[in-house]
Amino acid sequence: MLTVAVLISGTGSNLRALLDAAADPEFPARIVVVGADREADGFAHAEEYGIPTFMVPFAQFASREEWGAELATQLDVWRPDLVVLSGLMRLLPADLVDAWSPRIINTHPAYLPEFPGAHGVRDALAAGVAQTGASVIIVDNGVDSGPILAQERVPVLPGDDEHALHERIKPVERRLLIDVVRRVATGDLDLAAVSASAQL
Repeated sequence: MLTVAVLISGTGSNLRALLDAAADPEFPARIVVVGADREADGFAHAEEYGIPTFMVPFAQFASREEWGAELATQLDVWRPDLVVLSGLMRLLPADLVDAWSPRIINTHPAYLPEFPGAHGVRDALAAGVAQTGASVIIVDNGVDSGPILAQERVPVLPGDDEHALHERIKPVERRLLIDVVRRVATGDLDLAAVSASAQL
């Protein structure tokens, strides 16, 4: 059984989708802990399912590196097989990424490498493209630049604003994330092999 830690900053909608999926006895992964960089509404989902939580408030540390060291300490307590970033709005420090790579994954509301960064949906609309998408990637030390594990196109419709487009992307993100976690758990997706091939 694959054990998963999920890191959040906000409402944790992807976390909720993963928790719902993992509630199925046939799902081959279990969430063992949920962490956040601040008091997050998404903790309510973890509490509903009886999942332990922890918080490492970014503002209480003098540097990103010190914050990352404490985050790593908390993760080490649980020793998850996989770390999922679910709306964590902080760039992880390089030491943490290097220690856990390639076992940290993230979703992004664009068809990477198109529109990386914090405003992928807004940037797609500003560019006037006919389609954008959703991606699941291995986290590296760049900004949404890691190896791509899964992605799918989502059309941009006439009259779309940022909210409407993002609401159509979110269900695709969740479905892709759940499928990636399932495939990692069953051995159908080898993160180390994907990461190694991306470096060739």
